Amino acid sequence: MSVRPIQQLSQARPTMEGAGVHLHRVFGFGDPSMTDPFLMMDDFRNDDPSQYQNGFPWHPHRGIETITYVLAGTVEHADSLGNHGRLGAGSVQWMTAGSGIMHQEMPEGDAMGRMHGFQLWANLPAKDKMTSPRYQDIAGQDIPEITDDDGTHVRIITGEFWGQRGPVDGIAAEPQYLDISLPPNTLKRLPIDTYRNAFAYIFEGSGTFKDASTPTGVLVEKEFNGEELHLRDQSGNRTLVVFGTGDEIVVRSGEQGMRFLLVTGQPIQEPVAWHGPIVMNTQAELRQAFADLQSGQFIKEKASF
Repeated sequence: MSVRPIQQLSQARPTMEGAGVHLHRVFGFGDPSMTDPFLMMDDFRNDDPSQYQNGFPWHPHRGIETITYVLAGTVEHADSLGNHGRLGAGSVQWMTAGSGIMHQEMPEGDAMGRMHGFQLWANLPAKDKMTSPRYQDIAGQDIPEITDDDGTHVRIITGEFWGQRGPVDGIAAEPQYLDISLPPNTLKRLPIDTYRNAFAYIFEGSGTFKDASTPTGVLVEKEFNGEELHLRDQSGNRTLVVFGTGDEIVVRSGEQGMRFLLVTGQPIQEPVAWHGPIVMNTQAELRQAFADLQSGQFIKEKASF
């Protein structure tokens, strides 16, 4: 087995989207090659309704898939074709925008005002850019969960892990999307397909990852731009770790345990022409998409829901 090296370490940055929603951008709107096929990820964690309740009013998407994973509160969504739904805590929506869709997402906090979730954007290959829009809404109780003998708990949103498969299917990049919770002071080796790009996003607790440059079986704190990978913020540190090539990651949780998303996907390795929520392969295709918006030709066909 070969341990994946740590290629990049960064902190999610505060930003504002939609109609004044305060969130943290994990990555996005830069060079997408390191996280290909994934383009962007936001952490919309907030306990103040005034900072998220105006939500994300009507906006277009084309050429991508958006993956919304809700941990606390709810998100009500609707589109220009009359489809609508409500995502509760623990649920997932995987929306394939394909040829184009207009939609909105309106968050609502739980009884204590808490709203927490993630949205991940996945690119579509050229052959699927103009496919029919599609939704997959998965209720929390329908997501498989596994607890290992050492107490490690894994929710499998998509892909296969430890002999079980997540409910989201038919995705071009054949991604793996896992929500992993480690008990305190737990060492874990997690297999990953060698040919996939992979990243972890830590949002609770602390821990360390073994780097490929360290001796076999030794866990150390990896230096990156003068900062250590030791994750000290016990309340949720918003740390992104992007891995290089290998077939496993090795992680040890800290004194308070650790919870993180582990996401992998098959790289598309195609040109990216990107402006906001529209992602095509060429500038000409991008100009056509915005021309379609101006002329009212953006929506090509009815979505399946």
